[in-house]
Amino acid sequence: MNHADLTFRPLTFEEFQTLVYWASLEGWNPGLQDAQLFWATDHEGFYGYFEKETLIAGGSLVSYDGQFGFMGFFIVRPEYRAQGIGRTLWYQRRDTLLSRLHPEAAIGMDGVVAMQPFYQKGGFTIAYRDERYEMIGSLYPLHPSVQPVSAPDWPAICALDLQCFGVDRQRFLKLWLEASNAKAFKYSDTHGLQGFAVIRKCQKGFKIGPLFAENVVVAEALYERCLSDAVGEPVYLDIPVCNAAAVGLVAKYKATYVFECARMYYGKPPQMAVEKVFGLTSFELG
Repeated sequence: MNHADLTFRPLTFEEFQTLVYWASLEGWNPGLQDAQLFWATDHEGFYGYFEKETLIAGGSLVSYDGQFGFMGFFIVRPEYRAQGIGRTLWYQRRDTLLSRLHPEAAIGMDGVVAMQPFYQKGGFTIAYRDERYEMIGSLYPLHPSVQPVSAPDWPAICALDLQCFGVDRQRFLKLWLEASNAKAFKYSDTHGLQGFAVIRKCQKGFKIGPLFAENVVVAEALYERCLSDAVGEPVYLDIPVCNAAAVGLVAKYKATYVFECARMYYGKPPQMAVEKVFGLTSFELG
């Protein structure tokens, strides 16, 4: 195929929903409201390749107010693979995102193992490995310090999220915590907010993310609260392997390894308190 015949342009919401549908066919198991939430975060952050009027490939290039970018949802229709289309699209997405960011802003992504050498050739470096683990939800005793998130918690949640993500993303965070398919829990004690977690319904089971906590005791309490909210369902948690306490958490609960990616950055990575990250938010938006 002559790549010059392809059109690269922003997606409409309906076209982006097609990408999410393709992702579900590939087993990516998106959340039930992911399309709406991602679109509301940055409706200019989704691009595709078109052959005439037919969408054949696409991906996200989301900007967090020009301060940080994130690439995800990189997918090519099966019949168009192995023709170099994905390579060309990926570089166009990277360069388009760079044009949407401030000069010193970095780009993040979570790359699958097979694609990591390609991404490295494109200027990305590996910061740490991510591993996904599965548990079947079951009831645990309710911890008195764990309660649903409420409006007065918002400033403290934003402050902890900034520490753990490294970039202000309040618009996304509000959408994420208030989604109709999600529940958000906090851990608070006499010292104030010590952690929070979000669990959301997906096409298969549930995903926890983020799970940010000051220490593993807080993380365990939040993890158990989320598992108690999904009894009998598969529950997925994506951990940064460089946080030894997070590795210990999934080992303690005998969670099952599913697969791994790597968090990669183009440019200088944001400063993250990774020791407080027990569950990443998503592989699609960071």
